[in-house]
Amino acid sequence: MSIGEILAVLRRRWYVMVPLTLISLLAGAHLYRSVPVAYQSQSSVALLDSTAVAELAPAFGNPIANAGGSLVVTADVLIRTLSGTDAARDLQGIGVTDPYTVGFAANTSGPMLTLTVTGTDRANVLEETNKLTAFAGETLNALQAAAKVKPAYMVQTAPVVLPQTPVPQMKSRYQQVLGVVILGTTAAFVLSFLTDSLLTALRRRRAAGAAPARGRGRRKPWGRQLDATALLSGYLALAFFIPSNLTLPGMGGVGTPANVFALLCLFWYLAAWITGRIRPAPGTRLPRVVMCLLAFSVLGSYLANAMRGSSHKEILAADRGLIGLLVWVSLVVLVSAGIQDRERLDVLLRRAVVMGSVVAAIGFYDFFTATNVADSISIPGLQSSVAQITTLDRGSFTRPRATTAQPLEFGGMLAILLPFAVQQAFDPVRRHLRAWRRWAPVALMGGALPLTVSRTSIIGALIVVLVMVLRWKPERRWAAIGLLMGSVACFKVIIPGLIGTITALFASFVSNSDSSTQARTVKYSAIVPYLTERPLFGRGFGTFLPELFFFTDNQYMLTLAEMGLVGLLALLVLLFAGIHQGGAIRRLARTESDRELGQAFFASALVSLVIAATFDALSFPMFAGVFFLTIAAGGSYLGFIRRTTPHPSTVESPCSSTIRQPTADRSRVPAR
Repeated sequence: MSIGEILAVLRRRWYVMVPLTLISLLAGAHLYRSVPVAYQSQSSVALLDSTAVAELAPAFGNPIANAGGSLVVTADVLIRTLSGTDAARDLQGIGVTDPYTVGFAANTSGPMLTLTVTGTDRANVLEETNKLTAFAGETLNALQAAAKVKPAYMVQTAPVVLPQTPVPQMKSRYQQVLGVVILGTTAAFVLSFLTDSLLTALRRRRAAGAAPARGRGRRKPWGRQLDATALLSGYLALAFFIPSNLTLPGMGGVGTPANVFALLCLFWYLAAWITGRIRPAPGTRLPRVVMCLLAFSVLGSYLANAMRGSSHKEILAADRGLIGLLVWVSLVVLVSAGIQDRERLDVLLRRAVVMGSVVAAIGFYDFFTATNVADSISIPGLQSSVAQITTLDRGSFTRPRATTAQPLEFGGMLAILLPFAVQQAFDPVRRHLRAWRRWAPVALMGGALPLTVSRTSIIGALIVVLVMVLRWKPERRWAAIGLLMGSVACFKVIIPGLIGTITALFASFVSNSDSSTQARTVKYSAIVPYLTERPLFGRGFGTFLPELFFFTDNQYMLTLAEMGLVGLLALLVLLFAGIHQGGAIRRLARTESDRELGQAFFASALVSLVIAATFDALSFPMFAGVFFLTIAAGGSYLGFIRRTTPHPSTVESPCSSTIRQPTADRSRVPAR
């Protein structure tokens, strides 16, 4: 469906689009006038050590007294106490009725607290901030008195920033107005195409047998046909070449230009689907079914978050999680239901491999120059969603991240694309190309994986080798093993110390002497209380924020905390569905090329299954986008393979081994 056709439908059904859009604008204006302006006041409090700090403090059996001198634990205890229901009840008794938050001050590692009060009465907000600041000191003294800490050893509070004059918070107000306008405009858009589809079907039924109308002359440039492959190629270009830490203001990590473009593409698909120009191809239902299971678990966790009285940050994070879910749904639907031709699906995978190779080449530049290209990229209107991204080192090597947010995302994304680069290099259809064009993506992606100096990347590369190489014929297999051994020798000569550093990483992992591994495994037990509290749907998708809790570095642990057992089950079903699709393609394939393609999907899904235990994979937009795109592509390829598989012969129809090509032809509805 072209842009011209979309505009033509909106023009024909103006009586649906215009009134509903005006109603949404009027509703937004009414909301802007009726919702009072919120004011916010802040103060900062520092914890000071006791007056007897020069003397050795007695062991009172409670860390509130000194906490080893850093006072960070003391500050954490005070924050949790002030955030509890008992403290909220006491504050209401002294007149603090507006919402308040207490937390560590931003960009500080010491015992510095920020107290914030938000309300609609400016004078009352300032008064409540003063009361909250004084109450914080009283609470700390009460905690220490209850622990029988002597007055000489008591930690004191000292106001660093006095309660500030309340400032209006227009951002939340604008977000509410914008949400109403977007919701109304979206409803008008969908209803316009639904009305057009119903009226067109009714008119065709009445005028059955009438001759089709002639074209209206030359097609304008903006009236060229768009298809899902072209739109998804645009998404991949935005995802790969705009640093994934650059997002639209106020949207967090999900507000990347690529994600916003994917949401717009979802509107295109809805318009084409409602008007009957696109129908999902037969046999491609599996990715959409498993995606529905994941969506159900995310929505369940969203409701669980809404019912537990979460903080404002967690509510915003849950909203951003829903936006991320819509992006993933858009990718799965566009690939599995929007692409009607296998050749166009081949084009999409080739473009993904080429773009991934360019990102890998940028990673090579970052590694050898000890810089990061993404740091020098600044796009007007976008801001970094990750504070203070710096170049990471391990040993004496700079870990590249290219245009991704983190070296782990860089290595994970390349690992799930590498099997397709290998498959395309051996594809007989591309034998006419020069060798460097076929093998450059394999060399760039495979060579960039060790440069990340990460166990995640090496594990991903080993899985690809084991799954792909062991299924090859002996001649190709031994040649590949020899090439791999030669590549390791080249790395050892060209980059001295790299192989030794990687070997030491795995040796420390096996001996459990690596601090990074120990820090991760210690956190696994810390997830148990959150899972016990809400075992089914968790705390809410996207709400387990590091600034409020801690980093998990494990997608399965993070899923347990955010979406509970139901969410973990849905994620595992999605991953194993990808593995099943790869195996089914290989089993049903009639050519060696298709069998290798199925093996590539199998390897890619298996890599995702394993490395998801090494970092919070779905928190990174580029990795998540490529992951869902490959899962959906596997389901689409499986549908194409099934429709070209011969019927099994029977006694009644011994000649029924003809190809079921007419079914595939009937499934395509040409765009008009």
